[in-house]
Amino acid sequence: MVDSEKEEALSLQREFEWVLNKEVHAVLNQLHTILVECARRFPLNLCGNENNHKEEKYIMSVPPDNLKCVVSLAGDTITQADINFRVQRQQNQNYRTAIGGDNHWKLHQIQDAANHLQLALQLLDNIDKDYAFNSSEEVLHILGNVLGCLQRGRNTLIVPRKKAMDELMNSRNMKSLKPNLPEDVAISFYIQSHKLVFAVYHVTSVHGTMKFDCHSTDASVPWLNEVLVLFTVALQLCQQLKDKICVFAQYKDFTIGSRPHSSIA
Repeated sequence: MVDSEKEEALSLQREFEWVLNKEVHAVLNQLHTILVECARRFPLNLCGNENNHKEEKYIMSVPPDNLKCVVSLAGDTITQADINFRVQRQQNQNYRTAIGGDNHWKLHQIQDAANHLQLALQLLDNIDKDYAFNSSEEVLHILGNVLGCLQRGRNTLIVPRKKAMDELMNSRNMKSLKPNLPEDVAISFYIQSHKLVFAVYHVTSVHGTMKFDCHSTDASVPWLNEVLVLFTVALQLCQQLKDKICVFAQYKDFTIGSRPHSSIA
């Protein structure tokens, strides 16, 4: 019984050494390749890629004519937009405004997601290809940092930050609109998953009670869908390796060279 337990422990130790010496680097290389592909999808200059910020045009509308917006998107910037919408007051009121010239609307989610992705790539770039990992804790520390960057990058695109009405009205982006909108009306552009969303917010007072209305429309952005797929694949790969390393981390005495003959059989 004791011999079989020793043999099982030796077998686990051999597998642990193989994972640390071979599989970790193989997975990290694969992960790096996926993240480089993800960076190439961003229409931003990432990782030395000279991606030109070519404009893509999107038309978003809610029939009949409650919301209509024609937008030109270049990288993380709305360079032009023709915006028409209708607000219900005592009677319907139509508004028209635009973005253009030197006044651009920044989509900070895109740049933030790109920053998290770039940080994940830097963490992987800092690992020497010939470096010999010595413990599960060492690998888990690296994987935890990379996973954190990837989760934040993906969540930045999927879950837009909620903003209060006064924050929307006083945002720098609202100053890019010509002509300006009334003080009780605000608009917003944001990313939600693979979509560019255009929203109109309107505050009214009904018998002394403040009422808040929101109407929105959206358009699918193909490169965002590709970015999210690659983020997801990278997260799954990273998590699978972390789960495998966690199994060995249960054996606190497992380190490279902890058995008499540490060369891999």
